[in-house]
Amino acid sequence: MSGDILLRQLEYLVALHREQHFGRAAAACHVSQPALSAAVRKLEQQLGVQIVRRGQRYGGLTEEGGQVLGWAHRILAERDALLLDLDRLQHGLTATVRVGAIPTAVPILPAITVALTDRHPRARMRIEVLSSAEIVRGLAEFELDAGLTYLPEEPDAHTRVLPLYRERYLLLTPDSGPLADREALIWADLAGVPMCALSTTMQNRRILDAALAEAGVRADVVVEADTVESLYAHLRARRWSSVVAHPWAQSYGVPDGLRLIPIRPTPHTPAVGLVTGHQRPSTLAAAALHDAVLAADLGARLDRAG
Repeated sequence: MSGDILLRQLEYLVALHREQHFGRAAAACHVSQPALSAAVRKLEQQLGVQIVRRGQRYGGLTEEGGQVLGWAHRILAERDALLLDLDRLQHGLTATVRVGAIPTAVPILPAITVALTDRHPRARMRIEVLSSAEIVRGLAEFELDAGLTYLPEEPDAHTRVLPLYRERYLLLTPDSGPLADREALIWADLAGVPMCALSTTMQNRRILDAALAEAGVRADVVVEADTVESLYAHLRARRWSSVVAHPWAQSYGVPDGLRLIPIRPTPHTPAVGLVTGHQRPSTLAAAALHDAVLAADLGARLDRAG
């Protein structure tokens, strides 16, 4: 290999893959496009492989380039972990923990932030609302420290998981509606009820649709939304009902004019939990968040709620 590889070259490669464009990658790195292109070409010369497919425009990475990119992510993550560890020794944990959360788990995020900052008062949280697939990608590419998502039945060897709860379901319905006097419901009772529901692209909605189908009924969905907050905004009009997960009820309460009624039985649902990297490099920020949530016994509290 000719010459030492510079961390800056690896940063440029990561930015190029993320932006999929030389000009945008250069702007993100605050350098000129010729400087970024030259640095990537020098990296190719040093490693003796072609990393980038070139043509009229950026054409993606070669197979060798994909391997180099994976190592670049790991090396840069190790650099960041070193700096964070040194800073922690001097000042305590001051990192910003990057968390990706599926929309249906957003209501429990404040409890997770409290657990972290109670243990590490100078720590900070940056939250992105993402799909499960985007969380997996973000963890793999070290763009996230942790994910709050539905957990697979068999986690892969590269992650560690901390289960927090399995969803239980309740009907949030107008207190003047036809079901308001019931103490409990079965899924078949929801036939013909005008509903607000999450989008069919979301796993929570697919779970509910499956439970209704097993009972031989379909949801009469009047309003579809992609956030829990949107559902609650519509429910306050007291014209529709919605099947809500028990952590939502704990976080948002029961708006005026509505009533919560349990639905039984609860279908088998995947656990919702915290996902962090298991194999190195696993960031100190990820480990700090995992340990704080575990120490707060948040899983037991969420499981008892609702």
